[in-house]
Amino acid sequence: MRLGKTAVVLGGSAAGLCTAGALAPHFDEVLVLERDELPAGAAHRRGVPQSKHPHFLLNSGRRAIGALFPGFEDDLVAAGGLHLMPSMDAAYLDGAGWSARKRSAMTMIYGSRILIERVLRDKVRELANVVIREGAAVTGLTVRDGRVSGVDFSTPDGGEHLDADFVVDAMGRGSAVGGWLVAAGWPEPEVRTLDAKVTYTSRWYDLPPERPASWWWRHLVIMPTPDKGEHPAEHEFLVNFFPIEGDRVIACMGSWGLDMPRTADTFVETARRVRTPLFAAAMDRCAPTSEVHLTRSTGNKWRRYDRWASPPRGLVFVGDAICAFNPFYAQGISSAAGSALLLREHLERASGLDAAFSARFFTAQRKALGVPWSLAMARDQGYACAVGTEKPPEWRRRLLAAVSGPAFSLVVGAAREYDVVDEHFAKVFNLDESLGEMLRNPRVLAGLVRYRIRAALGKHRVPFGFDPRAEPPATDYSTAAAAAAR
Repeated sequence: MRLGKTAVVLGGSAAGLCTAGALAPHFDEVLVLERDELPAGAAHRRGVPQSKHPHFLLNSGRRAIGALFPGFEDDLVAAGGLHLMPSMDAAYLDGAGWSARKRSAMTMIYGSRILIERVLRDKVRELANVVIREGAAVTGLTVRDGRVSGVDFSTPDGGEHLDADFVVDAMGRGSAVGGWLVAAGWPEPEVRTLDAKVTYTSRWYDLPPERPASWWWRHLVIMPTPDKGEHPAEHEFLVNFFPIEGDRVIACMGSWGLDMPRTADTFVETARRVRTPLFAAAMDRCAPTSEVHLTRSTGNKWRRYDRWASPPRGLVFVGDAICAFNPFYAQGISSAAGSALLLREHLERASGLDAAFSARFFTAQRKALGVPWSLAMARDQGYACAVGTEKPPEWRRRLLAAVSGPAFSLVVGAAREYDVVDEHFAKVFNLDESLGEMLRNPRVLAGLVRYRIRAALGKHRVPFGFDPRAEPPATDYSTAAAAAAR
């Protein structure tokens, strides 16, 4: 059903492109206004500085984008994306040492952010009624009688105005839309924040033409140490040797509240002090192809437009423009795609774009965003360096810091041996289920209890804690895991 003549999307990044796909069936024309000049291929651009770091496309995001753009996943793989099973294709260092390699319920597509956006742009350009206007910087909104009815923007040729029946803000963390609405008479929106002082630094490499026989893995993950004693600061890092298209990898180190290397020399020196020598040794075999890229803009931020008694009609928000997450948790693209798909579902049922439509959408979006938000809070609230409205009282922070690590290790350990825990843990990681839903599942609770009892008795079917100074074991323990599950 057509709901209007013109819809305008503010921003042409992943969130805006997904939204264009959601709007296309319901408006005569969809115009995407993007400040940057967009590259023809997979290349970095000024408006997406985080494209230089690893990006996971979670399963919920894969499905949402696939629903909006049929064939997206096949196109992404055809363009070089890697369809892998992390439990078989990743060497994972957690707790005391390397985890066992085994089959699991989760697969993922690996690729760079620039590849994901290039494939998305190609899909959007297949839509006859969608136009991407490049070099267009949005400068303001027109509001009449409580409705957003137009957009002002500038181009190299001067200022322009566009009447619109519907507008979507996808301009990211730095969106100015909230300020424009306040100037138009709406109250300051409540903003929930928590900045755990995450900093991460990345460098791109070409893989060697011939890889060592010991490199059964494609992805290397090093989790922060659980050791509470004296240890190098680098043992607190979250580290990825992340595979992307074109036989390349992104070497990435990140931390909560610690200084990170900014130069090539200090990047290499720092890599030699993380929990396993494998990371630096792998980098040594590869050829660097970029400078070191560092990002600090990583705080969680939720603009609660849904709490306005009378939000503006004809305007909704997607992606970081409404809810931005700590990028460590890989929730951004998938949450944005989920909001775009949710918008399409509401448009399909709508008879008009009135206040009732806005209220229904904001309510549904609030529930959807609550899942990734709760996951981000569950970890970031435990850090003493965190600041923001969601920083808990000190007693609660200490409690979270004390229990979150062991609780995570318990779930990971039980997932190694029990398929039901593995299945639901994969759903939580991929934003298909909330943490609370998983922990209320009787079968999951039974698996956790059973694992805890067997662990206390030393009766593990699937070994773990392999020496982090040694090569990760290549043995496939899937059969042992299946036996343990029985």
